[in-house]
Amino acid sequence: MRVFSIKYHRLLALFGGIALLLWGGSGLLHPIMTNFGPQPAVFYPPSQPVDLTGIHPIHDTLQDARITEASAVKVVATEGRNILQVTTRPTEPRRYFELLGGEEVPGYDESHAEFLARHYTQASEPIRSTEWVTDFTDEYPWVNRLLPVYKVTFDRPDNLSIYVYTETNASAGMGDNFKDALQAGFRWIHTWSWFPREADWARVVLMALLVGSLFALGVTGVGMLLFIKRKVRAPGSRGWHRLAGYVLALPILGYSASGLFHLLTYAAVPPVASLQLSEPINVAGAVFPIGEQWQELSEGLDVSGVSIIEDRNGRVLYRLGLAMPRGNGPQTASEIRNARFEGVERTGPAVYLDAATGDVVPEGDRELALQLGETFTGADRGAIEAASLVTRFGPDYDFRNKRLPVWRLDYGSPVNATIFVDTTTGVLVDEVPNASKAERLSFSVVHKLGFLRALGRKGPDLAAVILISLSLIFLAVLGLQMDLKRRARKRRSRK
Repeated sequence: MRVFSIKYHRLLALFGGIALLLWGGSGLLHPIMTNFGPQPAVFYPPSQPVDLTGIHPIHDTLQDARITEASAVKVVATEGRNILQVTTRPTEPRRYFELLGGEEVPGYDESHAEFLARHYTQASEPIRSTEWVTDFTDEYPWVNRLLPVYKVTFDRPDNLSIYVYTETNASAGMGDNFKDALQAGFRWIHTWSWFPREADWARVVLMALLVGSLFALGVTGVGMLLFIKRKVRAPGSRGWHRLAGYVLALPILGYSASGLFHLLTYAAVPPVASLQLSEPINVAGAVFPIGEQWQELSEGLDVSGVSIIEDRNGRVLYRLGLAMPRGNGPQTASEIRNARFEGVERTGPAVYLDAATGDVVPEGDRELALQLGETFTGADRGAIEAASLVTRFGPDYDFRNKRLPVWRLDYGSPVNATIFVDTTTGVLVDEVPNASKAERLSFSVVHKLGFLRALGRKGPDLAAVILISLSLIFLAVLGLQMDLKRRARKRRSRK
């Protein structure tokens, strides 16, 4: 074992050292980008007290606009007021109607996006451009999950930009010169985004060989540590290299194994956006004039939002979302960053009314979540093994989904997956097949050092990531230096 470890450790040194430098160095860019890149100046989405007293009947508003079906109908906060937002097709800009008069505000989706951009950034500079984004790109990759979005860019030296998703008034991502440069470097070096798409198989093979050589280098290095015993530390680079190996053997094995697992999993099953709205709602059923009895219906309730949804039986419902007690909420950049990544529940429970009669519906969020599960999976609820409300982000449901709270439904056969649904507008937020859960856990806990979250997000987490990344580079430089010296000695001996 000692001879085997020495032979193959030396054989793999060059390729493994290069891989360590490439992915250790580029991996350092990610925590710098996420911790020091631009962050929203405001955490919570805009809000206005919801008072539907005396509004133009929603049914009449939709009927006048010749809208009989819609993917989502909800009241959203915009510039100093609430407005009715209607999503007729998920891929098209949303339509807006004044609550009191019922008249449509043409082309307002772009204006609403610009309002959201200013709300989250608190930027006062003029807006240089507003782009409608319908596909994931290198600048807005699939990990952001939300489409379609608007990219709003401000006219300022750092080219601050923000992606906003108007369906939920959400900030979907931010960028500036600093973050964009780091993100481009990360994509080029860490994921090889420069590789031609038509030859992606070659990218996967080459990366797998390099990362695999790094894993094998780690295994043989551990073998050398176990089977070669020294009474005194070797001089120079060899001594430092061995000392660093004791500290970094497990991180190298963990990083390379989880990275290789991630690469091969996503090559076999390319990632797709799981976000899916419900089938169009028959809004003609929302005939109850909720505005005429609003005072009575909302008495004692702090209503933060109203939407129209449809249950599995075709019954149209008004969903009255209740506000969470906010207190002061996250204020500083650090608090906002932590809240974004750890998750802070932004809405409370809900009350449901029959949109045809105005009667209170006793079934709550859980029942609707179970019905949504039946709709999206096609399986009856007998296949559900567990159902729970998710109020925090974690390894199974992380911050990239940008929605809280959601319901988690764990399915056995024949679905064999976990799905997450948002009852506010009846959305399938994410779907995680059981077969991919091991990879997700591995990538989150091992590759992204998720086990350090208990120590805090920015301080110990960032320090550990930077320390390990720099140490990996240090170990690679020492190893490559030793390998090059050994090769030079061999060439001299041949002469």
